[in-house]
Amino acid sequence: MNTKRRIHDGIVGAVVAAGAALGYWVDPVWLLVPGLLGLTLLQSGLTGFCPLYFLLDRTCKTD
Repeated sequence: MNTKRRIHDGIVGAVVAAGAALGYWVDPVWLLVPGLLGLTLLQSGLTGFCPLYFLLDRTCKTD
């Protein structure tokens, strides 16, 4: 697996886990974070454009 994909998966996993944990322990409004991320992933699958990959392409010059 290439480096950008691993970074992407790590960031997405951390944001989903943090949003779910904050939604459980702090305030249910935090559940909007993983929900919006899920919508972004759906949009990425349909259009082929991922904002995080766009940023990684600009900052990481690997793979």
